[in-house]
Amino acid sequence: MDDHPHHATDQDPDTPFDDAPSGGWGSLAGIAHVTGAARPSAVAIRILGEMNKPGGVMCSSCAWAKPAEPAAFEFCENGAKATLWELDRRRAGADFFARHTVGALRGWHDHDLESAGRLSEPLRYDPEQDRYMPVAWDAAFAEIGAELRAMVPEQAVFYASGHAGLEASYLYALFARAMGHQNLPQSSNMCHETTSVNLLSFIGTAVGTCTLEDFDHCDTIFFFGQNTGSNSPRFLHTLKAAVDRGCRVVTFNPVRERGLIEFADPQSPAQMTVGKPTRISEHYYQVKPGGDIAVMAGLIKGVLAAEDAAPGTVLDHDFIAGHTEGFDEMAAAVRAVTWHEIEAESGLTRAMIDEATGVYLSAGRAIGIYGMGLTQHVHGWLNLGMLVNLLMTRGNIGKPGAGISPVRGHSNVQGQRTVGVGEKSAHMPPDKLRALFGIDAPTREGRNAVQACEGILDGTVRAMVSLGGNLVRALPDRERMESAWPKLRLTVHVATKLNRSHLVPGAVSYILPCLGRTDRDVQAGGPQAVSMEDTFSHIYGSLGHAEPPSDRVRSELAIVAGMAEATLPANPALRWRDWTANYDLVRDLIEQTYPDDFADFNQRLMQPGGFYRGNPARDRIWKTDSGRARFTTPSTMSALGQAPGTTGMTLITLRSNDQFNTTIYGFSDRLRGLKGGRMVVLVNRGEMQRLGLSEGQVVALETLVDDGVARRVDGLTVTPYDLPDGCIAGYYPELNPLVPLGYHEKNSATPAYKGTPVRIVA
Repeated sequence: MDDHPHHATDQDPDTPFDDAPSGGWGSLAGIAHVTGAARPSAVAIRILGEMNKPGGVMCSSCAWAKPAEPAAFEFCENGAKATLWELDRRRAGADFFARHTVGALRGWHDHDLESAGRLSEPLRYDPEQDRYMPVAWDAAFAEIGAELRAMVPEQAVFYASGHAGLEASYLYALFARAMGHQNLPQSSNMCHETTSVNLLSFIGTAVGTCTLEDFDHCDTIFFFGQNTGSNSPRFLHTLKAAVDRGCRVVTFNPVRERGLIEFADPQSPAQMTVGKPTRISEHYYQVKPGGDIAVMAGLIKGVLAAEDAAPGTVLDHDFIAGHTEGFDEMAAAVRAVTWHEIEAESGLTRAMIDEATGVYLSAGRAIGIYGMGLTQHVHGWLNLGMLVNLLMTRGNIGKPGAGISPVRGHSNVQGQRTVGVGEKSAHMPPDKLRALFGIDAPTREGRNAVQACEGILDGTVRAMVSLGGNLVRALPDRERMESAWPKLRLTVHVATKLNRSHLVPGAVSYILPCLGRTDRDVQAGGPQAVSMEDTFSHIYGSLGHAEPPSDRVRSELAIVAGMAEATLPANPALRWRDWTANYDLVRDLIEQTYPDDFADFNQRLMQPGGFYRGNPARDRIWKTDSGRARFTTPSTMSALGQAPGTTGMTLITLRSNDQFNTTIYGFSDRLRGLKGGRMVVLVNRGEMQRLGLSEGQVVALETLVDDGVARRVDGLTVTPYDLPDGCIAGYYPELNPLVPLGYHEKNSATPAYKGTPVRIVA
């Protein structure tokens, strides 16, 4: 008998949770903690005060919008942490590396590696001493260029993390194609590539259709698999304003995330003292991992039933007939699904889903928000297809106050793809490259992140150049990849701080220190600004004000240009030095390459609120093969690639409140009521009883995917937590070794970090 049954709508009071609202005093305490740890430079107060405002620094953390009329403080806890972490006054230069071998550093925690401080000079790995040694910039560029020239172009991979601005990213993509390859994987390959590939197929655009203004007009917001409180906290202010005017928020998520339950505005004296916090979600349902398809099938069944009861009054018949295809097939498939199947796959009751359907039907304008809880599944394509289906039944795409809105992660991850960082020819038009630079661009598609890793494993990839990031740590199948990485002939890391990827050097390996977003960037042409694109397709200029960590640190753009000039044959149209001297010239090139998106780029660079590059689907122009938006017929009710069976559990990987991607600021997961070590496995009390587990017990996890490779992570402490039956949770990237490289979303190869079958080994 289960003495602790799970309830999908109520918090289990006997498991850890945070009873304080998100935001509030807790966020201020979190900022204070990182301030003490990083000991940032004195300019930090000025930078935070001007952050996300015209003429200031655009946050290097998430990609949330920067409003035209900013608040007094337009930064959040996570943005402040990222900024203060970058403004670290500690330095990791030649003296640091003289004291520590690479082998010794491998024993350090990720947090401690970055706590060594800002990288301050270019470094080359010396295998005889097992140390990184200082090197001159010209010597570094010369050897990197010689190594790249010596290999077949397609043996090189150029990875980008989502941090570098549009200018450096454009030149990086140009460099790759001028060299002769399109191996340009990006951090989106690990998170929202599901969006880029599948939304393009469904509605003809690779990005969301909403803008910030839509949140002023929507009647309801439906959340699926997105953790606003930790991943995009400034969004909470927008949600608070929407709720205050009567918008109804409904959330589906396996984890009860505090940010979508309650929020106290740190800039509101009333809420910080005597006032009550704002309740964000009117309804919060803990859906089983992979169960969102079933939930949305249930919601659509409710819409169809309402239409049957009142013909002509519920569905948007004009929109469906005039703009879409495939409705009848989709509707027939949904009608055929039984409620028993929906309840079994979702973990929710029909009454719960009917309750949510009532909210959706009451709204004239609805927004669908989602995050990696939808994208990081084998059938993530169908997660998105069903959400598009739900929205289109009532015409909720392409009108004010409505739309589909993926919340992107890194600050310029969407913008990098916009300016060519991607493996397809469509990402950087070949005719433009020929006209502007006389380049015959490669026609063969390049490698995404998974394909690049497969190439490293089989030896067909020999060089990995990384523009930011901590790729080895972020990848699935990490133990296999860490073992294979040193077999590379060349590894190059453009970075601000030391991380785990730097500690698995190839035969020839460099760390090239770059300016951060907060640093002053002065070139031969004077002070330079960079730009980025937010999750709503708006472009902003960013101007750093901090003193660089040393005079031997160069900008990302200067490093890209230096490597390119040393690698490529002379071409008068490739003006690397001129472009380094004046970033305006690069923005002119971006405008010429993408004229519809970047008209008057330089003139609009510092426009308050950014300038909108447009989205055809927002105007109900569907850039699909048929010229219509496409309903998707469901073929399964679960997004899981493999059910765990009766002996297994579905693993969800999580990021903590003290973390941004692979950067670990500290060891508090305040918004989940957790603190201390990160090597934990979270499981509900009923499942602990069923499996014979006890709190504090140390266990291992083993992967159940049978592909001939054994995967195991040891040393995990059992921690009771409020989760649905049949699933467990633990931290990314510590549990990445359990996710097979080949276990990924069907169309985009996004790793299935939110739905991997595992067993607990006691």
